[in-house]
Amino acid sequence: MATRAYELYGVPTPPNDSEQEYMTVQETAHVLNCSVSWLRRFLKAHRHLHGYSGRRIITNRADRAAIYEALRAGDPRQGRSMPKSRRRPTARSRAAVAA
Repeated sequence: MATRAYELYGVPTPPNDSEQEYMTVQETAHVLNCSVSWLRRFLKAHRHLHGYSGRRIITNRADRAAIYEALRAGDPRQGRSMPKSRRRPTARSRAAVAA
């Protein structure tokens, strides 16, 4: 069951106007179709892409465009264009199996 704080601050909410200049993190997450927790982690790592209104984090149009381009660029967790491929385990040699 979700806590009251999560329901207030952790759920993306639609903005009153999707073309408005400044949006909160919750409104930005709704517009960019991502989670609020991912967006907060992303903004923590990229401090130049947001501002503050009191204690509230806000983004403007240019910030949202930059966040969207970073989101489109690839795997947002590592900044790679493609997720890292997993290595196949090496086949055991017959000598190691026989021993």
